[in-house]
Amino acid sequence: MQLGKVIILNGTSSSGKSTLAKTLRSAIGEPFCYYASDQLADAGFRADKRLAPLDERARFFDGFHRSIGAFAAAGNNLLVEHIVEEADWWSQLNEILEPFDIFWVGVHAPLPEIERRERERGNRYIGEAAFHLKTHDYCSYDIEVDTSLPQEDAISSILEAWRHRSGPTRG
Repeated sequence: MQLGKVIILNGTSSSGKSTLAKTLRSAIGEPFCYYASDQLADAGFRADKRLAPLDERARFFDGFHRSIGAFAAAGNNLLVEHIVEEADWWSQLNEILEPFDIFWVGVHAPLPEIERRERERGNRYIGEAAFHLKTHDYCSYDIEVDTSLPQEDAISSILEAWRHRSGPTRG
């Protein structure tokens, strides 16, 4: 069985990852499963906060990271939306995904734009996006895009870099 390929869109909340993922998925020309930790959380997967152990969040993200590898090992191509919140998550993901063709996309937007989106959405903690900007301090990328620019430019740039990658980029 052929191993799956993994594209990870990493950026702060309200940076435009979800919108970018949906457009990229239809434009890439290969079958990709869309996967995000929010899908699991929104479906009620996480433990009831009143009953959860103190390390529930750490357990959840450890499992989420391992599940990316499990799905790719089963031959699924994955388009993963994520906020790599900790430097050790970056290390863990690269270790788990070492056997796969992994492609990292840094998703950016200027802070005023991110804060505007955060306020407009109404379902975010104000300031959460600024807090998550630290993710770019310890991640390195195959390509970085600015979602405040025309979306077609970001998609074109990602597709060009994806098609001209040299294969597995981490390990």
